[in-house]
Amino acid sequence: MTDLFDKVASYDRVQSLRDHAIYPYYRVVSSGQDPVVMMNGRPVVMLGSNNYLGLSSHPEVKAAAATALEKYGTGCAGSRLLNGTLDLHVELEERLARFMRREAVITFATGYQANVGAISSLLSRHDVVFLDNLDHASLIDGVRLGFARDRKFKHNDMADLEKKLAAAPQDAGKLIVVDGVYSMEGDLADLPRVVELARRHGARVFVDEAHGIGVLGTHGRGACEHFGVESEVDLVMGTFSKSLASVGGFIAGSRRVIDYIKHNARSAIFSAAPAPPVIGAVKKALDILEREPERRKALWENTDYMKAALPALGFQIGKPESPVIPILVGQDEIAYEMAVRLQDEGVFANPVVSPAVQPGNAMIRTSYMATHTRAHLDVALEALATVGRQLGVIR
Repeated sequence: MTDLFDKVASYDRVQSLRDHAIYPYYRVVSSGQDPVVMMNGRPVVMLGSNNYLGLSSHPEVKAAAATALEKYGTGCAGSRLLNGTLDLHVELEERLARFMRREAVITFATGYQANVGAISSLLSRHDVVFLDNLDHASLIDGVRLGFARDRKFKHNDMADLEKKLAAAPQDAGKLIVVDGVYSMEGDLADLPRVVELARRHGARVFVDEAHGIGVLGTHGRGACEHFGVESEVDLVMGTFSKSLASVGGFIAGSRRVIDYIKHNARSAIFSAAPAPPVIGAVKKALDILEREPERRKALWENTDYMKAALPALGFQIGKPESPVIPILVGQDEIAYEMAVRLQDEGVFANPVVSPAVQPGNAMIRTSYMATHTRAHLDVALEALATVGRQLGVIR
């Protein structure tokens, strides 16, 4: 008989990285997710966080979490469907609906659960879903759980999307699912063309705005606002773990569709409700996001500075359109070693390797915060230049 654990015994990639002292995962941070974090007792410039507006350590956000903790306790002890709905949840959902200019919102304990639950609840075997081939894993998993037929199109290739839409059965329900901001490459979905093709072929549109909310658009509502297509996008997903400084996620849309998701999304029905301190923190972070647009301005100033400085050093960065800036390095092993050497030089950045990217397209993913100073960024650039030359990524 085959032992289920045979695959475990033959899994040696991680141990090989450890043996070569280039294992870059589960690194321990002993401070808040600030522009500089503490690792192994020393300060390290953080270029690997999604804390875009720098709110996760904001005194008002922490105080709001503490107030909710004091009033409601540490958890809800049940699902939203049954005993776990607090007035705090309802207040946040109403507030998010107003902010997003949507009729209704439903919150989830994680962003992953939001995507998986919403998408899978809306799909059936007779539907067809069109996925960008660089969509986030949570989007892909939601489609798998929905049992619909999936058709992946080449990244941001609208001609390929149109071809696949045209080939789908006319009597099938159709859903186009894209990221507003692609979390590794840092580029944006071609939403104007996506919604145009959706109208032509009778498809609905779902946009993951995890990396767009708080970052893009005049008011920070994301890529849909940035492109002026909010009214033509049916459902928007957002997370609390990035600009909103906590953990969790939400789906925004029409009241009727959100009500359906509330009563059919398994990841909501069979999961505990988001904890009170989480909701308290998000409410306050949303207050600050709206009241301090200068944070978004500072974030883009830092982003633009690094988008100019990295190519000037000789790095290839692709075509990022967001505060996510990838540094293309080629082989997986170079990405692993570069991440470890950067930490030795006082900079934290994330390696992205296959299968997250195609073999030979490994990268160092850097991301920026409104609260980075120019001094932080210059320290990081010096370290990147040193390690890049050592590994032959730049000359």
